[in-house]
Amino acid sequence: MTETLAAPDPQVGRAAPRLFSCPSEYTPDDVYIDLSALFDRHVHVKCEGLNLAGSVKIKAAAEMVDVAERTGLLKPGGRFIESSSGSLGVALAMIAAHRGYEFICVTDKRCNDRNLRLIGVYGAQVVVIDTPDPVTGLLGARLQHVRSVCAADPDVLWINQYANENNWLSHHKSTGPAIAAAYPDADMVFIGAGTTGTLTGCARYLKEVGHPARIVAVDSVGSVTFGGPAGVRHIPGLGTGKRPEIVDESVIDEIIMVPEADTVRMCRKLAARGFLFGGSTGTVLAGMAGRIADEHPRTKVVAISPDLGERYLDSIYDDEWVRGRFDLSETGAI
Repeated sequence: MTETLAAPDPQVGRAAPRLFSCPSEYTPDDVYIDLSALFDRHVHVKCEGLNLAGSVKIKAAAEMVDVAERTGLLKPGGRFIESSSGSLGVALAMIAAHRGYEFICVTDKRCNDRNLRLIGVYGAQVVVIDTPDPVTGLLGARLQHVRSVCAADPDVLWINQYANENNWLSHHKSTGPAIAAAYPDADMVFIGAGTTGTLTGCARYLKEVGHPARIVAVDSVGSVTFGGPAGVRHIPGLGTGKRPEIVDESVIDEIIMVPEADTVRMCRKLAARGFLFGGSTGTVLAGMAGRIADEHPRTKVVAISPDLGERYLDSIYDDEWVRGRFDLSETGAI
């Protein structure tokens, strides 16, 4: 007797596909990289660059635009403007292209070429500021341009990530809860400080729910966010020339300031191990590495990685660019 086998059911054991019709909807919150072997401590890095905008900024961008739509500040076919060093500009340009808005991105000469090209590919208008304000620097000059555009055309909405409460609220709703659920017993959480949206939102949530972790803010030397002197910064992302209105130091336990040379060293150290991260991530991990060196080996650490490294191939990972700005000779990095 010959047995006839039924054809296998192609649906058995197959997960339902995750479908997205809006590019800003895909923001995976459960991806972590285990770097414990590299740092000789229990270190897990929350990877926020695995979305279609390539950085953590997609969360704040989507939330700020969503609320502007719901409150009537942004109407169909409308125009909006924002100052950005790169990553938020990419996220907003992507959202504007999908939803049919006109977007003006005001950036400066530190914005890397790949981000500039991406913003343009999405159809946004890009304004690059080359001359810093004598007092408030390049950021101040960018903001002056934004204000002049809005004064000339009242129909242009300024998103204003530095003061927009929905910047930090986006992380209070998503990133903070994700960390608390995945690591309820983490001892330390390291978060970079740019506009401080990620930092303020996550820190407020973790403190509100009584999470035991110490919140460590990591900033770049030359940034004025936490009262330090303004200085020249070459790497876009973390740090700012203007204290953001949304920063909340009451929920921060420690602040670490990282020289940009250490950012470059860390990025290249990680790349040599197969992990290509961006400048903001390099800064966070450089600050973390120094801080946890004397901690107990069983200390559980979570660090937020805001970006990946492909957009830094012409800067942090380019030997000529680095030599023109930093002296890394003592480490033999280049």
